[in-house]
Amino acid sequence: MFDFSKPLGDVIGQLFIIALLIVLAIFVITTIFKAIRIIPQAYAGIVERLGRYHKTLTPGLNILVPFIDRLRPLVDMREQVVSFPPQPVITEDNLVVSIDTVVFFQVTDARAATYEIANYLGAVEQLTTTTLRNVVGGLNLEEALTSRDNINNQLRAVLDESTGKWGIRVGRVELKAIDPPVSIQDSMEKQMRAERDRRAAILTAEGTKQSQILEAEGMRQSEILKAEGDAKAAVLRAQGEAEAIQTVFNAIHLGNPDSKLLAYQYLQTLPKLAEGDANKLWIIPSELTEALKGIGQGFFMPRDPAAQ
Repeated sequence: MFDFSKPLGDVIGQLFIIALLIVLAIFVITTIFKAIRIIPQAYAGIVERLGRYHKTLTPGLNILVPFIDRLRPLVDMREQVVSFPPQPVITEDNLVVSIDTVVFFQVTDARAATYEIANYLGAVEQLTTTTLRNVVGGLNLEEALTSRDNINNQLRAVLDESTGKWGIRVGRVELKAIDPPVSIQDSMEKQMRAERDRRAAILTAEGTKQSQILEAEGMRQSEILKAEGDAKAAVLRAQGEAEAIQTVFNAIHLGNPDSKLLAYQYLQTLPKLAEGDANKLWIIPSELTEALKGIGQGFFMPRDPAAQ
């Protein structure tokens, strides 16, 4: 407490000492706060001492010299994904296409990313646009639409090589979309529709052809099987008739037939000779004539007088 009974000069001196102590306490607290820096994980800090690069702070607790060391804005060391707006690119066949690009990159050297380039994000965007125009400018529209992997690899190789001195590693470059002019899109759609119709017609014709081939093959196999069946049936009939004739022949000869029996057998055979419209000529063996004589003698033989 102030003792106002004392002279005014002493009171002012006490107030000055108190204010000085307060300022000193604030200075000490500020100095402590400036001396202690906590760097989050996946970030890096650049320290400048008297305006020159001093060191790179790693994640965790770090001590600085107050009022001498200065900490620059933290650098994000994580992989970053940047989508650039669509860029107009002229192809080799003088068509303007709009290409949307995505770049995956990561800062590997915080010092180089801080001092080697003023704005590494803008530099990556401009370098991507320039490289994209150089790569796609050497391709026609069809090649650009069908060679995305090749374009991605070329872009990544060029960007990674160019940004290495900036402390940046380009991991991947992807083309999100390649949009040709509207008139070209209509033409491509018509061409694709015509191609689909052509393929459908070809498939239909191939199906019809295969169906006809299979049907003809089936008919051929059916005719072959039918002919083979008829041939086997004719052979079997011939074999049966041959066996029947052989059986009859053996039976006749084993029975020692006389001329009358042979004549009777010949007479039974005559109707079979007359079968069919193509039988215009009959061949009669001489044995048949002799047999008929024997039969005639048997029918017209004079009676025995004794029998009368």
